[in-house]
Amino acid sequence: MRLANGYPYTPEDLRALVRAAGLSRSDDVPFEPVPSRSDDGVAIVIGAFDGVHLGHRDLISACVEDARTRGVPAVVVTFDPDPSELLTSQGHEARLLGVSDRVRLCHTLGVDDVIVLPFDHDLAALSPRAFLEMLGQRLGPLRAVHVGENFRFGARGAGDVGTLAALGRELGFDAVSRPLLARGGQTVSSTRIRSLLAQGKVAEAAELLNRCHYVRGTVAHGRGEGTSFGFPTANVECDSRICMPSEGVYACIVTDGVRAWPAAANVGKPPTFTGDHDSFFLEANLIGFEGDLYGSELSVLFVEWLRASRPFSSLAELEQVVLGNIDWVRCNIGAAGVEVSS
Repeated sequence: MRLANGYPYTPEDLRALVRAAGLSRSDDVPFEPVPSRSDDGVAIVIGAFDGVHLGHRDLISACVEDARTRGVPAVVVTFDPDPSELLTSQGHEARLLGVSDRVRLCHTLGVDDVIVLPFDHDLAALSPRAFLEMLGQRLGPLRAVHVGENFRFGARGAGDVGTLAALGRELGFDAVSRPLLARGGQTVSSTRIRSLLAQGKVAEAAELLNRCHYVRGTVAHGRGEGTSFGFPTANVECDSRICMPSEGVYACIVTDGVRAWPAAANVGKPPTFTGDHDSFFLEANLIGFEGDLYGSELSVLFVEWLRASRPFSSLAELEQVVLGNIDWVRCNIGAAGVEVSS
């Protein structure tokens, strides 16, 4: 998928990128962890779905199509936290999406409901049969259960797609396993996308996500050096659990869900400055913005890697390079904000 028509972007390209990420305020959906029960039965698709990438979309879309054929609701079953955060000894991997954003993006794929199961030790201890019976009690009779071919479930991962098929014959539902999607000779996976982001390859990650990777955060007071150069910046404090691209400078789009602005953003410790304020941060210059954003929640979409972070010999050199980055964004991404919520 081409995420836009090539540089320079048009205002409609910016709107399309924001909407592809489900970040327009008009895309908001109610976050209801427990959908209503369907006595006619349901077709469900189960997974962590971190990122809602191309592979996840392929699996979810197959469930939606099957549900429409059967005349029953299509329901996504996901978990918070990701089971890997509880079950692995290495600690959790950075999240590509927060849970509310996973729900939002799943809804853009045409599902009727999303159920978010709190993943705790009690849920992890359920046998494969008990897990499926619990879902049937909460959602309605299971007519079809869709999973990826590497799916594991139940206590200690005892169940696989073979177990699911056997239980389907017993409990009266169709078990549907789908091959993992591949691109470029490799499986599309959240782990692969995290690896690309760790290398700053945000454009390559976007191709696998079918959208720009983004992070959410709240605007806080920063060091103030940008203002003295003539380009005031928004310092965005983000959840430490969210996957941040590697340190460097990126062409971005920043949105509050109503408007979106082109931006040049620095991720990481600013090497030219030292002292109490050089902790990990995201600092974005919003092109065409005027006003006060302190305390606002913003989403920052990463479009293109521009350069690595490096120290500068003088503030004049720093200003020259940063203004060059801003000019690139102005010429290629846009010179003004656009409405995105209509």
